[in-house]
Amino acid sequence: MQTVTDAAALRATIRGWRSSGQAVGFVPTMGNLHAGHHSLLKLARARADRVVASVFVNPTQFGPGEDFERYPRTLVQDQVGLAEAGCDILFAPDVATMYPFGPAASASIHLPVITDTLEGAHRPGHFDGVATVVTKLFNLVQPDFAVFGQKDFQQLKVIERMVRDLGLPVKVMSGPTLREDDGLAMSSRNQYLSATERQRAPQIHATLTQMRELFRQGHAWQALEQAAKARLERAGFVPDYVAIRRAEDLAEPAADEREGLVALVAARLGATRLIDNLPFD
Repeated sequence: MQTVTDAAALRATIRGWRSSGQAVGFVPTMGNLHAGHHSLLKLARARADRVVASVFVNPTQFGPGEDFERYPRTLVQDQVGLAEAGCDILFAPDVATMYPFGPAASASIHLPVITDTLEGAHRPGHFDGVATVVTKLFNLVQPDFAVFGQKDFQQLKVIERMVRDLGLPVKVMSGPTLREDDGLAMSSRNQYLSATERQRAPQIHATLTQMRELFRQGHAWQALEQAAKARLERAGFVPDYVAIRRAEDLAEPAADEREGLVALVAARLGATRLIDNLPFD
């Protein structure tokens, strides 16, 4: 596997691939990779002649007081895992490469409505940073398709809408959420949990699963949101939101809507903020 840090070297290599008709898959990440990330690489590897991954901790998607400074940087470890997962090139740019005029003076992409709810409501500006950096990466890599995890469900939907809205020639694909044996969604932030918190953390997935089962039994989605929030609070979480939404666009469903829905949770456990989701279909 080749590691490059500048755009010119990246483009030169990809240009050579394209000249011989090879399809390019892309997996953007912020590093500190785990089995969930590696599964996305394997999905790309199965569908592309060449696979590019990026590792870039993007400053514009972190808000004030969030964990940008302490976000784990584990590039050497990431290189080993990416090579084993079949990555051809790791693109590991610095901030100056991605934001040549500085993050504060950079152009920014905003997608209205879909970014104003859930994560967007609790982390203002977060999805502007995500949309901006992903567009920049798409412009640099120019992949045929890109793979994103379903754990960050709203992010996936924002990127799908952005690609369609801007007419970008990239197919967006998704990989399923990988979980620990007790149901906890794999995440780089799980390492922040204390031993006691780690034992409690699977209650998020258990709560989502209970919501789905009760919904299938005919319970109203509004009542399920309230009951699930109370359950998490009793377990020691501080929920930002517990919501049931249309999977397609994250809008609130009609009172009698029964198909195409997803439950989403964001909750703090101690100092760690965890997110997860579960489609109902």
